[in-house]
Amino acid sequence: AVARAGADAIKFQTHIADAESTPAEPWRVKFSQQDETRFEYWQRMEFTAAQWAGLKQHCDDVGLVFLSSAFSGEAVDLLHNLDMCAWKVASGEINNPLLLRQMASFGDPVLISSGMSSWDELDAAVALCQQANAPIGIFQCTSSYPTPPERIGLNVLAEMRTRYSCPVGLSDHSAKIYAGLAAVTLGCEMLEMHVTLSREAFGPDVVASLTTAELQQLVQGIRDIEIMRNNPIDKDEVADSMRTMRSIFTKGLILRKAIAAGDTLTEAHLTAKKPADGIPVSEADAVIGKQVQHALPAGHRLAYTDLV
Repeated sequence: AVARAGADAIKFQTHIADAESTPAEPWRVKFSQQDETRFEYWQRMEFTAAQWAGLKQHCDDVGLVFLSSAFSGEAVDLLHNLDMCAWKVASGEINNPLLLRQMASFGDPVLISSGMSSWDELDAAVALCQQANAPIGIFQCTSSYPTPPERIGLNVLAEMRTRYSCPVGLSDHSAKIYAGLAAVTLGCEMLEMHVTLSREAFGPDVVASLTTAELQQLVQGIRDIEIMRNNPIDKDEVADSMRTMRSIFTKGLILRKAIAAGDTLTEAHLTAKKPADGIPVSEADAVIGKQVQHALPAGHRLAYTDLV
């Protein structure tokens, strides 16, 4: 469904309960009736290595870049065996140097979400990746589900680009397409959002997700914005190419009332009507004060040959 919507990549989450959590982990939202603890939920959500390989193969088959956020060293090892092309650091892992060093050690791009991070924490994570010579990308993110417009933080994109000299993106939880379109217009290179197959689906992230139909709208908008940004126009060239259109939509000078031979044209004599035959209305100021060679009736379309 995401491939049909036109996205470039899809990102999952790789959870291995014993490697990342304990039974004491609290729920963010208690939504799962069949799991007593969040730890039990993570256990139920685990895929086998073979299942992950099958999912990666399906992504390859439909032309999507396969990505998954790793939440443990064991998850990193599993995903590394799938030749994943980049690492996505979830907002809650940005202050985990053990995980970051392991990801960065492979030399592949490390894409960092910053939904709960201060600048100091982000600086430290970036420095760690740079020390390992791993390319980085930074996502502006606010870990609210859904994120209201006033908390999106589009202003942070430019600051991140200046601060880290790297590609920047927006990890958007607004459940609308508008923030993503605005971010792309501002030049962000990456855009991430949650996707649900239905607003009626079960789970705590549905309220912060786009449907696949909305994702398709977003992608179409992004492609148009990319074309606009990549094709600056020259106003003079456009105006020159519009000569035929200009003659239809612009106006020429018409006599509002009759004038006798030798009389001087005043503004009161003139009006403007389409099409722009004869003397264009843009020349009105140059025509006012000129004498006419012969008597002209009301409604006459002025020509330069009418003037002395």
